[in-house]
Amino acid sequence: MNLDPSPNSAPKPVAPKPAATPDRAVPREPHVPTVVQIEHGLVIAAVVLVAVLIAFVAAGGFYLRKVTQDAPKPGAERLSVDLSRIGISKAGPRRIDYARLDRRMQLLAEKKSVVGVAIVTIENGEISFAKGYGVTTDGPEGKPVDAHTVFRWASVSKGVAATLLAKMAEEKKLSLRDPVSRWAPSLKLPENAQDVATIDNLLSQSLGIWKNAYDRDLEDGHDPKEIRSRLNQIPLLCPPGKCYSYQNIAYDAASEAAEHAGHKSYAALVQQKLFGPLGMQSATTTREGLESSPSWARPHTGRRELKVSDAYYRTPAAGGVNSSIIDLGIWMRAQMGGAPRVLSKRLLRDIHSPRIRTFSIHRQRELDQSLKEASYGLGWRIWHYQGRQVIGHRGAVDGYRSLILFDPLLKAGVGMLWNSTAVEPTGMQLEVMDMLYNLPFKDWMELDK
Repeated sequence: MNLDPSPNSAPKPVAPKPAATPDRAVPREPHVPTVVQIEHGLVIAAVVLVAVLIAFVAAGGFYLRKVTQDAPKPGAERLSVDLSRIGISKAGPRRIDYARLDRRMQLLAEKKSVVGVAIVTIENGEISFAKGYGVTTDGPEGKPVDAHTVFRWASVSKGVAATLLAKMAEEKKLSLRDPVSRWAPSLKLPENAQDVATIDNLLSQSLGIWKNAYDRDLEDGHDPKEIRSRLNQIPLLCPPGKCYSYQNIAYDAASEAAEHAGHKSYAALVQQKLFGPLGMQSATTTREGLESSPSWARPHTGRRELKVSDAYYRTPAAGGVNSSIIDLGIWMRAQMGGAPRVLSKRLLRDIHSPRIRTFSIHRQRELDQSLKEASYGLGWRIWHYQGRQVIGHRGAVDGYRSLILFDPLLKAGVGMLWNSTAVEPTGMQLEVMDMLYNLPFKDWMELDK
C-alpha cells in the first residue's frame, strides 16, 4: 500500500506551428489524391483526440492527488485503508497462520472478561490482517466491532508525543537537549532539576521523581499544569537521566513543549505533522473525537459499562489518542519505516534507541518474563524476545486496554485494542511473534485453561 504518492509531471503541450501571414506568398501545394487527404485528416484527428485524453487524465490525476493529500476531518466516514487489500502484502515469506489467528481471536472474544477487541498484523512491511470481534457495548445498543471501530490507545499515546517532538527537533523548532524548563514552564522538579532535565529525559521517563507522581490528583479532577507546578514537593530519587521512573502528568509536559515550540494546540500539531500525512483518518486526541466516531467502543470493567473518563484526555501526550485498529496498523507500519517522507530513518533510530534500563517491582507473569533486557527509548519500550530486538508499548485507562509490538528488522508486528480490563488479550502478541519466528505454538493467552 503506497501511503506516500508522489505527483507525476503533466505532459508538456506541443507548440503549434506558426500560421502563414496573408501578405506572404504561399507556394501552391501539389494536388493530393482524395483518399490520401482523408487518411491525412484521420491521422490528425486521432492525434488531437489522444492529446485531449492525455490532458484529461493528467487533470484527473492532479485532482485525485490533491484529494489524497488533503487531511480528512476526524470522524470522516471514508475508509482509512482499502479493506480489499488486507491480506495482500509485499513479496516475502508468509509466517503468520491467519486461519489459526482468526480462530484464536474468536475463542478470546467468547471469554466473559472480553467485550470487544480488535487486532491488526503487519507482515513484510504491509498490513496483512485487520479485524474486530465482540461488541461495542454489552447491552441492547451493542454493535459488532469491526476494523473501523474506535478505541482509546491509553499509554500507547506516549509514542505519538515522542515522535512529534523528535520531528519538531528535525525541523529545528526545538532540541531534545534543551532543558524542559525552556519549553514547559509549568513543570517544577525538586532541587530545580527542571533546569537540568532535558526533553530527552522527559520522553525517556528518566526525570528522577517518584513513579506515577500525583496520578490520583489528575483522576480527581485537578488541572495537570497545576499538579506539575508542585512536583517539586516530592523528593528527587536520582539526578535526571540516571534512573527510570514512569510518569503520566510529568510526561504530559511534552504536549506543553510542543505547543510552545509549534505555536499551535497539541491536537492541531499531531494532526498536521503525523495523523494527516499518514492518512490516519479516525485518529483524534479528545473525548469528543472518540464519542463522535461513527462506531466507537464503550469502556467496561467486566461486563459493566463505564462512563468515559476525561482525566487522561487532559494529559494528551500521556494517554489521549483514539483510533480504529486500522489506524493503529498504519501508525505501526510508519514506525517500521513504512512512511519515510513523514518519519525519517534517523528519527526512528533516535526514538527507538534505549535510553534507560527499566524494571518492575511487581511479580511478573511468564509473558513479561519472556520479554528480556527491558529498556525505555523516547515514548517506546525496547525488549529482546527470542534473541531479537522488539519495540512496543502497552496502555491502560478506565475500561480500555491497548498494545503494540513489532520487530523493526523483520518489518512485522501486531497491535490490539479492547474495551475492557481483561488481561487475556495481552498474550496474543507473543502468539503472533511466535508464528513470525517459526516457534512452536504456546497458549500465551491461557485460553485452554
